[in-house]
Amino acid sequence: MTTHKLSEKKALPTGPAAAALIASGIGTFVIGLMTTGAVLSEGLKNFLNWWNPAGPLTGKVGIGIIFWLVSWILMHTIWKDKEYDLGKAFTITLVLIGLGLLFTFPPVFEAFE
Repeated sequence: MTTHKLSEKKALPTGPAAAALIASGIGTFVIGLMTTGAVLSEGLKNFLNWWNPAGPLTGKVGIGIIFWLVSWILMHTIWKDKEYDLGKAFTITLVLIGLGLLFTFPPVFEAFE
């Protein structure tokens, strides 16, 4: 019979957590870009109109979700067994979320009209 001590547990790699954090920032940033882009380009605005009652909002969020999911899968696959500085990942995430929110702020995207 073997016994395992709790102190012998192997630490989990931080890569998957970093991938999840950064991917959320990427998704938010892309939604911001789509919001401002729809103001700048009538063609993009029409492309993003996936459902008439909601207008281009459906496409803005849909594209953001696609980028979030694809970036999460890719980074998770690459970093699944690796260590990644979570402080750096958190900083990158905050910058991306901040930029994404900035681009969805009406005075910012209306400045491009």
